[in-house]
Amino acid sequence: MIHEYEKAVQFLFNLQKAGIKFGLNRTESLLSRLGNPHHRFSALHIAGTNGKGSTAAMIAAILHRHGFRVGLYTSPHLVRFTERFRIDDKEVSPHKVFRAFEHVMEVVEGDELPTFFEAVTAMAFQLFAAEGVEWAVVETGMGGRLDATNLLEPRVSIITNVALDHQEFLGSTLSAVAREKAGIIKKETPVLTAARQPVVLSAFKTRCLKMRAPLLRLGTHFRVRRNGSRHFTYDGLHRRWPHLPLGLLGEHQCHNAALALAALELLEEQDVLRLDLDRVREGLAHVHWPGRLEILEHNPVVMVDGAHNPSGAESLRNSLTHFFRYRKLHLVMGIMADKDIRGIFRRLLPHAETAIFTRPRYGRAADPELLRRLAKPYIQRHYVVDHPADAIAQAKDMATEEDLICITGSLYFIGEVKELYGEPFHPHDQLLA
Repeated sequence: MIHEYEKAVQFLFNLQKAGIKFGLNRTESLLSRLGNPHHRFSALHIAGTNGKGSTAAMIAAILHRHGFRVGLYTSPHLVRFTERFRIDDKEVSPHKVFRAFEHVMEVVEGDELPTFFEAVTAMAFQLFAAEGVEWAVVETGMGGRLDATNLLEPRVSIITNVALDHQEFLGSTLSAVAREKAGIIKKETPVLTAARQPVVLSAFKTRCLKMRAPLLRLGTHFRVRRNGSRHFTYDGLHRRWPHLPLGLLGEHQCHNAALALAALELLEEQDVLRLDLDRVREGLAHVHWPGRLEILEHNPVVMVDGAHNPSGAESLRNSLTHFFRYRKLHLVMGIMADKDIRGIFRRLLPHAETAIFTRPRYGRAADPELLRRLAKPYIQRHYVVDHPADAIAQAKDMATEEDLICITGSLYFIGEVKELYGEPFHPHDQLLA
């Protein structure tokens, strides 16, 4: 069975060679031939530039602790392909993922294969339906309007925030990107957002008006206040909960937690859930979302974070300032060539003592020599070390026990680093991570 699973994952990765094809017709047809598995569970749908996965993980953890069978579908994975599919806080086994793959491929018609993300999304929905999931928390892959996940009819839609990213696909302006993400807004379905930019909110309001969907904003309709590094107060739509635990590090995680709690309050309004404070606390305290401010070592602290765009880099910088104590900061960075490298550098490099640039094995990785040249205006001490393991070793040689080593720049890079640190993986998964 493991050999068959490996061949299936290899087949899916090979679908990436056809690139990204936006549109819902192929996925709709595929799901129809599967018997529309996405109609057999209730869903929450999450889009946004950053914070989708953390918000989704919090919602799933709290719903699970309220006694529901909960599926969580996210992307990309860091090390193992099976990370994309979780049920009741546990990664789905390769055996069950392979069975979902078989079901999907059995109904593919003709020579036109689905794209990688279309196939994997259909697998997720098939898997959740087969496993009797009651609630699915689903993250978009990219954008929203034409994303394969957008065939869901969710109970609540969430758009965490909007910043420029994937501009070759989503548009070169905030307004254009916002319109793409607003495409997940469905008729009369409430929408939550932490976005603040007027041009973004204008796009959301226009779509909500057309769809007669209520728009609820963090900072206006519900609020959050941090209490130290690991607690926060939630002043919600109807409930006020002081001193809630924050299981995920980072100031931005307060915002993600507020979105998660507001979404659950909306489910309570819909009379499908009765929130219990003890279960809310337990879910928030024990949520796990790897690759985001995740500590791998101590003395010195070695931490990974998947910041891969300027917005993510700014959140990382704020977290480094407010949540960590250290003498000097050493960065190890691997970045994809199609990202806003200067935007990332402006936010992180001036705060570091040293930066080491390396090359993840992913095909889109930027040349470390290019990174070194672009870094010159922002930092004096910078180095190129081609292999990630050697780059980390050099950072540890330069650091004292009071320093902090932050490995960042790409989720794909973080997956490779976690593998170096002994994270178990399945053969062939490294082709994507």
